[in-house]
Parts: sequence; C-alpha cells; structure tokens
Amino acid sequence: MTNVFLIRIDSPIGRLEIVGDDDAVTGLSIERDGLLPHDAEPERSNALLERARAELIEYFAGDRTDFDIPVRLVGTPFQQAVWAELERLTWGEATSYGALAAAVGKPGSARAIGGAVGANPVPIIVGCHRVLASDGRITGYSGGNGIPTKLWLLGHEQIGFAA
Repeated sequence: MTNVFLIRIDSPIGRLEIVGDDDAVTGLSIERDGLLPHDAEPERSNALLERARAELIEYFAGDRTDFDIPVRLVGTPFQQAVWAELERLTWGEATSYGALAAAVGKPGSARAIGGAVGANPVPIIVGCHRVLASDGRITGYSGGNGIPTKLWLLGHEQIGFAA
C-alpha cells in the first residue's frame, strides 16, 4: 500500500491542500468558501511535499516560474493528453481551448477540452489557469473561488486577456 501524505499552506488565493505519496504530488486543492477537501484530516508531511510547499511559496512570491516537483496525473487517456499539453505551457504563456483540441488531435472538441482542463488534479503546478477562450476571454475556472482565482493567477503571471 502506498503512503499518502497531506499538507496545507496559506497563499494569496486562499489555503492550498497538497496531497501526494513518496514519489509524486497527486492532488492540489484551492480553498473554496473556507473549505478544503481533507480539512478534517491531520497533516502528514514528507520530503516531497515539503519541496512542493517551498516551490509554491517561491511561485507566489514571484521567485519561481516553473515547478520541478514530480506530479502524477491520473485520468483517462484523453485527459492525460490534455494535461500533457498544459504541462508544456510556461510562466506567462497562455493557450486556447481550440488550440489544445488541435494539439491533442481532436479539433472541434473545445467543450471536451474544457472538461479535461477543469478536471486537472494539480492546478497551478500544471497551469490550467493559462487556458483562455479563442478570443482571449476568461470563460471559467473550477479551482478556488472560480474566476477571481483565475484572474489573480493570470495577473501574477502577467498574462493578458480580453475583458
């Protein structure tokens, strides 16, 4: 059986909860309405999650533009293809749902792409906030408090968007 570890950190967008095992971060949740999924559970840290904590603190301070910690993204083959494209995006770089659809060989599937982006288990580290509509508008965000959280992350990375 794999050991599961859990830590929480404060951030400018609310508390974050990071879950992982001995080898990878497997989940990151952003506080919504004052709650995190595992609030009732005690923290149980390991070296990997301490490294994740340090990298996230550096990111929010503006001192880190990419993450080195390993992540394990569990999902369907389609979701994994979308998430692999998200992992290619770098600090300050945005893409569109349509461009992601084309990149995974499913042109015209922007709605399905949106579902896969929204199901990303490790937001921020795998930058799903960097996905915009084809005209540059913000269409939604499933993490934290939704669009206000996405607006903060886009502003932090100086990613422009259409109003």
